[in-house]
Amino acid sequence: MTENRFDVVIVGGGLAGLSAGAYLSHKGKKVAILERGSLGGRAVTLTIKGFHFNFGAHAIYGRDTSILRTFEKELGLSIDWQDFHPNKAKYDLGSTLTDVPANIQGLFRTRVLKGIDKLAFTFEILKTMLHMETGHPHLSIEKWMERKHVGEDVKEMMLTLASSNFFTKEPGKIPSDVFFSYYRRLFATNRPVAYIGGGWQSLIDEFVRVIEQNGGTIMTKTKVDAARWEGDRVAAVRSGEQEIYGDEFVFCIPPKELVKVLEGSAVEYTLRAYASYDPTYVVVYDVGLKNRIDVPYTYIYDKQHNMFITDISYYDTTCVPPGGQLLQATAYLKQEDVGSKVVFERYKQQIEAMYDKHFPGWRDELVVPRISQRAVVQEIKWTMHQKPLPVFLPEYRNLFFAGDWCEGQGQLSELSFSSAYQASRIILDK
Repeated sequence: MTENRFDVVIVGGGLAGLSAGAYLSHKGKKVAILERGSLGGRAVTLTIKGFHFNFGAHAIYGRDTSILRTFEKELGLSIDWQDFHPNKAKYDLGSTLTDVPANIQGLFRTRVLKGIDKLAFTFEILKTMLHMETGHPHLSIEKWMERKHVGEDVKEMMLTLASSNFFTKEPGKIPSDVFFSYYRRLFATNRPVAYIGGGWQSLIDEFVRVIEQNGGTIMTKTKVDAARWEGDRVAAVRSGEQEIYGDEFVFCIPPKELVKVLEGSAVEYTLRAYASYDPTYVVVYDVGLKNRIDVPYTYIYDKQHNMFITDISYYDTTCVPPGGQLLQATAYLKQEDVGSKVVFERYKQQIEAMYDKHFPGWRDELVVPRISQRAVVQEIKWTMHQKPLPVFLPEYRNLFFAGDWCEGQGQLSELSFSSAYQASRIILDK
């Protein structure tokens, strides 16, 4: 039993599980990470014909205030930060291009807003940054704007921003308190968006290095089937014929998997509500080109169709063969669009038309395409009827949760990092 007993057992080896494992092992805890497949979860890098495709958006938003920066400093992670250039981000308005207001300079340059509307939007940003406006948890951002009598152009600008940052085609449904909390942090940052050189794999390798250097145990191809509890504590988890014992447990698997593992426990029915929530789905259409097609922008957002293209290889030169280019197009989906072949074909055609317009000649340079019809960007879609899972529930005081479906700061990977950090700090402070 001694060999199978740990201070902390972490179920799930995605970004949340790996960052929690690295942090806790670095702080002296005997840690085991159990992963049913390969490390990384959705944050994996796939190599095809010399091109390194990242599953999941590997952009880090607000990186100078990101919890990943805390992990980087405390754990000595080696991260090749590649900062996004806001002046190379454009909106496609149909007949013209204009600057994306990714920062204050972009706001004053953009032609999406004019005159009094631009001043009104600037005032809303200022109020957000100064905590004068926080929204309300019982009001969607659309309802909030109606009550505040926000002008139509300013309203459209706020929803366009929300659409692009929350990866949704229904930005009006975002809770207004979540909206303002997110933009308070983003507009205050000096580094609004950054990429990681080497993609997700380089970050996964760094977490693994720290875990192994500190005596942590990583078990891949280890599916956790069930948990066993004694009184108000989880005692062990079972994988096949073996039981793995721990003093503390951090589950970094989505709610739909949690309810299976914790069936019959005191938290099963609480978790069932979260398991019924919808993820954020998108269509992703990446293309690897043998030669670069240089244009004046690295990010172009089609405002009419809610889709964008990012020149990933401009920031991460390691993801392509010499002279090559990797472009990633993402289209947002409504929930009723998910799984529809007709809708997918329409989006595919629209994306290809967008490539034709902004990267002419890409078809002649094409080496490998990669298309995901329903990629999960985040396990929770922000609407008024969905909320993130708390990091812990009162029934079991040694049971914690982390992932991009949990409470934390930011969106996407930042939720994974921040919830993992919060759970780890509670364990360490006990």
